[in-house]
Amino acid sequence: MANHQPSGAPQARIPQQPAPPGPQIRTGLWRRCLWGGLALWVLTAVVTYATKNTTLLPTLILLGSFLVPAVFVLWAYERHGRDLGVNLILGCFLIGGILGVLGASVMEYYLVHPSVWMFVGVGLIEEAVKLAALMYVLHRHPRVSGLRAGLILGATVGFGFAAFESAGYAFNAAVTMKGIDLRSLLETEVLRGLLAPFGHGLWTAISGAVLLSFRRPNGRYRFTGPVILTYLGVSLLHALWDSMHGIALWLVVRLTTSDLDRSLFAQGYLPEPTDSQEHLFALFSIGGLVLVSLLGLSWARSLARRDPSWKNTP
Repeated sequence: MANHQPSGAPQARIPQQPAPPGPQIRTGLWRRCLWGGLALWVLTAVVTYATKNTTLLPTLILLGSFLVPAVFVLWAYERHGRDLGVNLILGCFLIGGILGVLGASVMEYYLVHPSVWMFVGVGLIEEAVKLAALMYVLHRHPRVSGLRAGLILGATVGFGFAAFESAGYAFNAAVTMKGIDLRSLLETEVLRGLLAPFGHGLWTAISGAVLLSFRRPNGRYRFTGPVILTYLGVSLLHALWDSMHGIALWLVVRLTTSDLDRSLFAQGYLPEPTDSQEHLFALFSIGGLVLVSLLGLSWARSLARRDPSWKNTP
Protein backbone atom coordinates (compact mmCIF):
# COMPACT_ATOMS: atom_id res chain seq x y z
CA MET A 1 0.00 0.00 0.00
CA ALA A 2 1.30 3.45 -0.91
CA ASN A 3 2.28 5.70 1.97
CA HIS A 4 0.47 9.00 1.36
CA GLN A 5 1.35 12.09 3.34
CA PRO A 6 -1.35 14.35 4.72
CA SER A 7 -2.25 17.26 2.50
CA GLY A 8 -0.91 19.77 5.02
CA ALA A 9 2.43 18.09 5.50
CA PRO A 10 5.45 19.65 3.82
CA GLN A 11 6.40 17.94 0.58
CA ALA A 12 9.75 16.23 0.49
CA ARG A 13 12.15 17.78 -2.02
CA ILE A 14 14.29 15.67 -4.24
CA PRO A 15 17.81 17.09 -4.21
CA GLN A 16 18.82 18.60 -7.54
CA GLN A 17 21.68 16.89 -9.26
CA PRO A 18 24.45 19.26 -10.35
CA ALA A 19 24.55 19.92 -14.06
CA PRO A 20 27.22 17.95 -15.85
CA PRO A 21 30.27 20.08 -16.52
CA GLY A 22 30.68 21.41 -20.01
CA PRO A 23 33.50 20.35 -22.25
CA GLN A 24 36.82 21.46 -20.86
CA ILE A 25 39.39 23.03 -23.15
CA ARG A 26 42.68 21.33 -22.64
CA THR A 27 45.52 23.64 -21.74
CA GLY A 28 49.11 23.02 -22.66
CA LEU A 29 48.11 21.27 -25.85
CA TRP A 30 50.45 23.51 -27.80
CA ARG A 31 53.45 22.04 -25.93
CA ARG A 32 52.45 18.49 -26.78
CA CYS A 33 51.88 19.46 -30.41
CA LEU A 34 55.28 21.17 -30.56
CA TRP A 35 57.33 18.29 -29.18
CA GLY A 36 55.23 15.60 -30.83
CA GLY A 37 55.36 17.36 -34.20
CA LEU A 38 59.10 17.94 -33.88
CA ALA A 39 59.67 14.26 -33.12
CA LEU A 40 57.58 13.25 -36.15
CA TRP A 41 59.48 15.70 -38.37
CA VAL A 42 62.85 14.32 -37.25
CA LEU A 43 61.63 10.75 -37.70
CA THR A 44 60.33 11.56 -41.19
CA ALA A 45 63.65 13.19 -42.11
CA VAL A 46 65.61 10.16 -40.90
CA VAL A 47 63.40 7.69 -42.75
CA THR A 48 63.49 9.79 -45.93
CA TYR A 49 67.28 10.00 -45.80
CA ALA A 50 67.69 6.28 -45.07
CA THR A 51 65.24 4.98 -47.67
CA LYS A 52 65.61 7.70 -50.35
CA ASN A 53 61.82 7.47 -50.65
CA THR A 54 60.71 10.65 -52.42
CA THR A 55 57.04 9.99 -51.64
CA LEU A 56 57.81 11.12 -48.10
CA LEU A 57 58.82 14.61 -49.26
CA PRO A 58 55.29 16.09 -49.02
CA THR A 59 55.01 14.80 -45.45
CA LEU A 60 58.39 16.27 -44.58
CA ILE A 61 57.59 19.61 -46.21
CA LEU A 62 54.16 19.96 -44.62
CA LEU A 63 55.37 18.99 -41.14
CA GLY A 64 58.31 21.36 -41.26
CA SER A 65 56.35 24.25 -42.73
CA PHE A 66 53.22 24.10 -40.59
CA LEU A 67 54.59 22.98 -37.22
CA VAL A 68 55.80 26.29 -35.77
CA PRO A 69 53.01 28.51 -37.22
CA ALA A 70 50.29 26.10 -36.08
CA VAL A 71 51.78 25.79 -32.58
CA PHE A 72 51.91 29.56 -32.14
CA VAL A 73 48.29 29.89 -33.26
CA LEU A 74 47.27 27.14 -30.83
CA TRP A 75 49.14 28.90 -28.02
CA ALA A 76 47.40 32.20 -28.77
CA TYR A 77 44.02 30.46 -28.88
CA GLU A 78 44.56 28.68 -25.55
CA ARG A 79 45.86 31.75 -23.74
CA HIS A 80 43.81 34.60 -25.15
CA GLY A 81 41.33 33.59 -27.86
CA ARG A 82 39.01 30.86 -26.61
CA ASP A 83 35.99 33.13 -26.90
CA LEU A 84 36.67 33.64 -30.62
CA GLY A 85 35.91 30.02 -31.42
CA VAL A 86 37.81 27.27 -33.20
CA ASN A 87 36.00 27.78 -36.51
CA LEU A 88 37.08 31.39 -36.80
CA ILE A 89 40.67 30.54 -35.90
CA LEU A 90 40.80 27.76 -38.50
CA GLY A 91 39.20 30.00 -41.10
CA CYS A 92 41.77 32.72 -40.56
CA PHE A 93 44.66 30.25 -40.65
CA LEU A 94 43.61 28.23 -43.70
CA ILE A 95 41.42 30.51 -45.81
CA GLY A 96 43.26 33.67 -44.84
CA GLY A 97 46.65 32.06 -45.40
CA ILE A 98 45.75 30.64 -48.82
CA LEU A 99 44.08 33.83 -50.05
CA GLY A 100 47.10 35.77 -48.83
CA VAL A 101 49.69 33.78 -50.74
CA LEU A 102 47.52 33.69 -53.87
CA GLY A 103 46.90 37.43 -53.80
CA ALA A 104 50.55 38.20 -53.14
CA SER A 105 51.68 35.93 -55.97
CA VAL A 106 49.39 37.56 -58.51
CA MET A 107 50.14 41.14 -57.49
CA GLU A 108 53.90 40.65 -57.21
CA TYR A 109 53.96 38.98 -60.64
CA TYR A 110 52.44 42.06 -62.30
CA LEU A 111 53.67 44.90 -60.09
CA VAL A 112 57.09 44.01 -58.66
CA HIS A 113 60.23 44.20 -60.79
CA PRO A 114 63.91 44.00 -59.80
CA SER A 115 64.99 47.35 -58.41
CA VAL A 116 66.30 49.02 -55.28
CA TRP A 117 62.70 49.45 -54.07
CA MET A 118 61.61 45.90 -54.84
CA PHE A 119 61.35 44.81 -51.20
CA VAL A 120 59.33 47.91 -50.34
CA GLY A 121 56.81 46.87 -52.98
CA VAL A 122 56.78 43.30 -51.67
CA GLY A 123 56.14 44.53 -48.13
CA LEU A 124 53.28 46.81 -49.19
CA ILE A 125 51.65 44.09 -51.29
CA GLU A 126 51.92 41.22 -48.83
CA GLU A 127 50.74 43.22 -45.84
CA ALA A 128 47.80 44.52 -47.89
CA VAL A 129 46.67 41.10 -49.10
CA LYS A 130 46.89 39.64 -45.59
CA LEU A 131 44.66 42.40 -44.23
CA ALA A 132 42.26 41.89 -47.14
CA ALA A 133 42.18 38.15 -46.38
CA LEU A 134 41.44 38.90 -42.72
CA MET A 135 38.57 41.21 -43.68
CA TYR A 136 37.15 38.58 -46.01
CA VAL A 137 37.14 35.89 -43.32
CA LEU A 138 35.47 38.30 -40.88
CA HIS A 139 32.78 39.57 -43.24
CA ARG A 140 30.24 37.22 -41.61
CA HIS A 141 31.37 38.15 -38.12
CA PRO A 142 30.47 41.86 -37.80
CA ARG A 143 30.73 41.88 -34.02
CA VAL A 144 34.34 40.72 -33.89
CA SER A 145 36.40 43.81 -33.12
CA GLY A 146 38.92 45.22 -30.69
CA LEU A 147 42.66 45.11 -30.17
CA ARG A 148 42.76 41.62 -28.67
CA ALA A 149 40.72 40.02 -31.45
CA GLY A 150 42.82 41.85 -34.03
CA LEU A 151 46.09 40.71 -32.49
CA ILE A 152 45.02 37.06 -32.38
CA LEU A 153 43.22 36.82 -35.71
CA GLY A 154 45.78 38.97 -37.51
CA ALA A 155 48.56 36.76 -36.22
CA THR A 156 46.58 33.68 -37.28
CA VAL A 157 46.26 34.94 -40.86
CA GLY A 158 49.95 35.87 -40.86
CA PHE A 159 51.02 32.46 -39.58
CA GLY A 160 48.81 30.76 -42.16
CA PHE A 161 50.50 32.85 -44.84
CA ALA A 162 53.92 31.94 -43.44
CA ALA A 163 53.10 28.22 -43.37
CA PHE A 164 52.01 28.04 -47.01
CA GLU A 165 54.86 30.29 -48.11
CA SER A 166 57.42 28.16 -46.25
CA ALA A 167 56.05 25.03 -47.91
CA GLY A 168 56.73 26.63 -51.28
CA TYR A 169 60.26 27.66 -50.34
CA ALA A 170 60.97 24.18 -48.98
CA PHE A 171 59.75 22.60 -52.21
CA ASN A 172 61.94 24.91 -54.29
CA ALA A 173 64.94 24.11 -52.09
CA ALA A 174 64.37 20.37 -52.47
CA VAL A 175 63.90 20.21 -56.23
CA THR A 176 67.09 21.09 -58.14
CA MET A 177 68.47 20.41 -61.61
CA LYS A 178 70.59 17.64 -60.12
CA GLY A 179 67.71 15.94 -58.34
CA ILE A 180 66.39 16.07 -54.78
CA ASP A 181 68.52 18.07 -52.34
CA LEU A 182 67.37 16.84 -48.93
CA ARG A 183 69.97 18.84 -47.03
CA SER A 184 68.86 22.11 -48.57
CA LEU A 185 65.24 21.24 -47.78
CA LEU A 186 66.00 20.57 -44.12
CA GLU A 187 68.12 23.71 -43.75
CA THR A 188 65.35 25.83 -45.29
CA GLU A 189 62.70 24.40 -42.97
CA VAL A 190 64.84 24.79 -39.85
CA LEU A 191 65.73 28.40 -40.68
CA ARG A 192 62.20 29.45 -41.60
CA GLY A 193 60.80 27.62 -38.58
CA LEU A 194 63.10 29.51 -36.22
CA LEU A 195 62.29 32.86 -37.84
CA ALA A 196 58.52 32.26 -38.22
CA PRO A 197 57.46 33.87 -34.88
CA PHE A 198 59.10 37.17 -35.84
CA GLY A 199 57.77 37.60 -39.37
CA HIS A 200 54.36 37.45 -41.01
CA GLY A 201 52.44 36.52 -37.86
CA LEU A 202 53.88 39.42 -35.88
CA TRP A 203 53.39 42.03 -38.60
CA THR A 204 49.78 41.09 -39.36
CA ALA A 205 48.98 40.89 -35.64
CA ILE A 206 49.94 44.56 -35.33
CA SER A 207 48.04 45.78 -38.39
CA GLY A 208 45.04 43.55 -37.61
CA ALA A 209 44.83 44.89 -34.06
CA VAL A 210 44.65 48.51 -35.18
CA LEU A 211 42.27 47.66 -38.03
CA LEU A 212 39.77 45.89 -35.74
CA SER A 213 40.10 48.50 -33.02
CA PHE A 214 38.47 51.00 -35.42
CA ARG A 215 35.82 48.60 -36.71
CA ARG A 216 32.26 49.89 -36.42
CA PRO A 217 29.55 47.96 -34.52
CA ASN A 218 27.85 47.15 -37.85
CA GLY A 219 31.01 45.44 -39.11
CA ARG A 220 32.25 48.17 -41.43
CA TYR A 221 35.92 49.15 -41.33
CA ARG A 222 37.24 52.64 -40.80
CA PHE A 223 40.49 53.32 -42.63
CA THR A 224 41.57 56.13 -40.36
CA GLY A 225 44.99 57.73 -40.04
CA PRO A 226 46.25 55.24 -37.40
CA VAL A 227 45.14 52.30 -39.57
CA ILE A 228 46.98 53.61 -42.64
CA LEU A 229 50.10 54.57 -40.66
CA THR A 230 50.19 51.15 -38.98
CA TYR A 231 49.91 49.42 -42.35
CA LEU A 232 52.78 51.52 -43.70
CA GLY A 233 54.82 50.86 -40.55
CA VAL A 234 54.51 47.07 -40.67
CA SER A 235 55.18 47.17 -44.42
CA LEU A 236 58.41 49.01 -43.65
CA LEU A 237 59.38 46.38 -41.05
CA HIS A 238 58.61 43.71 -43.65
CA ALA A 239 60.75 45.46 -46.27
CA LEU A 240 63.66 45.88 -43.85
CA TRP A 241 63.46 42.21 -42.90
CA ASP A 242 63.50 41.03 -46.52
CA SER A 243 66.26 43.42 -47.58
CA MET A 244 68.55 42.85 -44.59
CA HIS A 245 70.93 40.73 -46.67
CA GLY A 246 71.45 43.58 -49.13
CA ILE A 247 71.66 46.19 -46.37
CA ALA A 248 74.33 44.17 -44.58
CA LEU A 249 76.27 43.77 -47.83
CA TRP A 250 76.08 47.52 -48.50
CA LEU A 251 77.30 48.34 -44.99
CA VAL A 252 80.24 45.95 -45.28
CA VAL A 253 81.29 47.42 -48.62
CA ARG A 254 80.98 50.98 -47.31
CA LEU A 255 83.10 50.22 -44.26
CA THR A 256 85.79 48.03 -45.79
CA THR A 257 86.37 49.32 -49.33
CA SER A 258 86.91 52.71 -50.89
CA ASP A 259 85.36 51.84 -54.26
CA LEU A 260 81.63 51.05 -54.16
CA ASP A 261 80.93 48.57 -56.94
CA ARG A 262 77.20 48.50 -57.64
CA SER A 263 77.50 45.23 -59.54
CA LEU A 264 78.05 43.49 -56.20
CA PHE A 265 74.44 44.11 -55.23
CA ALA A 266 73.17 42.41 -58.36
CA GLN A 267 75.27 39.36 -57.50
CA GLY A 268 74.20 39.41 -53.85
CA TYR A 269 77.56 38.41 -52.39
CA LEU A 270 81.15 39.57 -51.98
CA PRO A 271 83.68 37.77 -54.17
CA GLU A 272 86.57 36.42 -52.07
CA PRO A 273 85.58 38.21 -48.83
CA THR A 274 88.13 38.64 -46.08
CA ASP A 275 87.60 37.25 -42.59
CA SER A 276 86.71 40.67 -41.24
CA GLN A 277 84.18 41.19 -44.03
CA GLU A 278 82.55 37.84 -43.27
CA HIS A 279 82.31 38.69 -39.58
CA LEU A 280 80.89 42.12 -40.31
CA PHE A 281 78.33 40.69 -42.72
CA ALA A 282 77.13 38.15 -40.14
CA LEU A 283 76.96 40.89 -37.50
CA PHE A 284 74.96 43.30 -39.63
CA SER A 285 72.59 40.73 -41.11
CA ILE A 286 71.78 38.92 -37.87
CA GLY A 287 71.82 42.11 -35.81
CA GLY A 288 69.48 43.78 -38.28
CA LEU A 289 66.97 40.93 -38.08
CA VAL A 290 67.11 41.03 -34.28
CA LEU A 291 66.51 44.79 -34.29
CA VAL A 292 63.51 44.50 -36.62
CA SER A 293 62.11 41.68 -34.47
CA LEU A 294 62.49 43.71 -31.27
CA LEU A 295 60.72 46.67 -32.84
CA GLY A 296 57.82 44.46 -33.91
CA LEU A 297 57.56 42.69 -30.56
CA SER A 298 57.63 45.99 -28.66
CA TRP A 299 54.93 47.40 -30.92
CA ALA A 300 52.67 44.36 -30.46
CA ARG A 301 53.24 44.37 -26.70
CA SER A 302 52.29 48.03 -26.44
CA LEU A 303 49.02 47.30 -28.27
CA ALA A 304 48.24 44.36 -25.98
CA ARG A 305 48.76 46.52 -22.89
CA ARG A 306 46.18 49.02 -24.16
CA ASP A 307 43.40 46.41 -24.16
CA PRO A 308 42.13 45.46 -20.67
CA SER A 309 40.48 42.29 -22.02
CA TRP A 310 43.91 40.94 -22.93
CA LYS A 311 44.79 40.66 -19.24
CA ASN A 312 41.43 39.15 -18.30
CA THR A 313 41.54 36.24 -20.73
CA PRO A 314 42.13 32.82 -19.12
